[in-house]
Amino acid sequence: MRKGFIIFALIGVALNLALGFQWFPGFWGLLFLLPIILVGVHDMVQSQHSIRRNYPVLGRARWILESIRPEIQQYFIESNTDGRPFSRERRSLIYSRSKNEISTLPFGTKLDVYATGYEWVNHSLAPKHVNSLSLRSSIGGPACKQPYSSSILNISAMSFGSLSKNAILALNEGAKLGNFAHCTGEGGLSPYHLEGGGDVIWNIGTGYFSCRSPSGEFDPSKYAERANHPNVKMIELKLSQGAKPGHGGILPAKKLTQEIADIRGVPMGKDVLSPPAHTVFSDPIGLLQFIEKLRLLSGGKPVGFKLCIGKRREFLAICKAMLETGILPDYIAIDGGEGGTGAAPLEFSNHVGSPLNESLVFVHNALVGIDVRQHIKLLVSGRISTGFDIVSKICMGADICYSARAMMMALGCIQALQCNSNKCPTGVATQNPWLVRGLVVEDKKHRVKNYHNGTLESICEILGAMGVSQTSDLRPWHLMRRFGPFEVKHYGEIFEYLNPGDLLKSNLPKIFARAWQMARPDSFDSVG
Repeated sequence: MRKGFIIFALIGVALNLALGFQWFPGFWGLLFLLPIILVGVHDMVQSQHSIRRNYPVLGRARWILESIRPEIQQYFIESNTDGRPFSRERRSLIYSRSKNEISTLPFGTKLDVYATGYEWVNHSLAPKHVNSLSLRSSIGGPACKQPYSSSILNISAMSFGSLSKNAILALNEGAKLGNFAHCTGEGGLSPYHLEGGGDVIWNIGTGYFSCRSPSGEFDPSKYAERANHPNVKMIELKLSQGAKPGHGGILPAKKLTQEIADIRGVPMGKDVLSPPAHTVFSDPIGLLQFIEKLRLLSGGKPVGFKLCIGKRREFLAICKAMLETGILPDYIAIDGGEGGTGAAPLEFSNHVGSPLNESLVFVHNALVGIDVRQHIKLLVSGRISTGFDIVSKICMGADICYSARAMMMALGCIQALQCNSNKCPTGVATQNPWLVRGLVVEDKKHRVKNYHNGTLESICEILGAMGVSQTSDLRPWHLMRRFGPFEVKHYGEIFEYLNPGDLLKSNLPKIFARAWQMARPDSFDSVG
């Protein structure tokens, strides 16, 4: 579109000048074109709006609509009754927060408080002041030599390749400004993850990108070299992801550049498809031994694994392997089945993988049940965007949250749904250099920081209103949910929470008995 505008402007000026020498009214056409050309040039050189940089003049239609946003937004809020997390109301909140604009709304709640599924926390008549600097959690178990003090909100896994280099740079530099962490995604540890100086969580998937041998196997020497980089604070071994669990990552060939191919160690011209499963290990004990190896080669940095919960007995098999080997991950990242991605089969996105709430409570209970929860932190991801989202997940059992979509929106993503086409209009999810140019790192990094810091302030205000001093004091009974016009339960009543060591007793909790008995520490297959 930027090329088209330049060509249009040059042709228009040339025609009008040519006509002007033969027909005087041609100059009036030039006078008409001149303001449009000046506006277009201004749009191309300004740095705050990616759409206007990439679509001069035409892109201003979006801002005309935004000028009457309250009226349009109100219509969609009132008509959007399905409770989807990324309604226009939420998107408006993210955009406003990232720009440090006012994010309050008139006339009270826009939600139906008597609708089934409505959630809230109860306030206290003794509110407290909570400092956002206290919203951190230390990650690192008994075997960790370099524990990491993490913000309770970090950038979720999004790879270079799926995102543009400017998007990665802006996220990383924003993380540095806001003192939080940036997960690389499984696409490898690129120079753009390190250039900004932000804290990095290196996500390693089944393709072993950036630590891969020419034949596609895990290369310990390449891994050790990169894992010991001072910006790399934690290592995350990806087993599966919520949007396409059991499928493996996808990078369409149209988004594969030579630079990305070199970083990942893959050939040009083909879709980059990560295998569904790891080749280094094939059973729970092997998984934990590989985690111990990764921790040793990194110099003792925190190492965890990420997964979307599927068969419960398979996760319980990992728990039994923890007991047998004595090897514990420093953290576990749980990705809900509602998690997003730039490319996935529709059926996988909609119908494969457990939702986050059930998964979180299950994993928390399993670790409590074998009495290791105090050593392992739980990170969660899946449509998390607001302070209340984070408070609610911590009430259920999480320690720390990831956010992907909200961070992309802070960059300027408008959910154009062009992530897999290489035509993202904002320059976020494309490798087209003309579109990538529209995303100005110097501007967007501050928006990422603003969104993060504003969300932490929101959490502080919610905690203070609840009369709670810190997130570690949150419990399931703090979170309420409506099940009907006259039925309300807190999460301690909705889910059964185990006591430490319950799975080590002869009288197993009924909700775990069958899966626990079927789990084997030496195999992901069940007994019998």
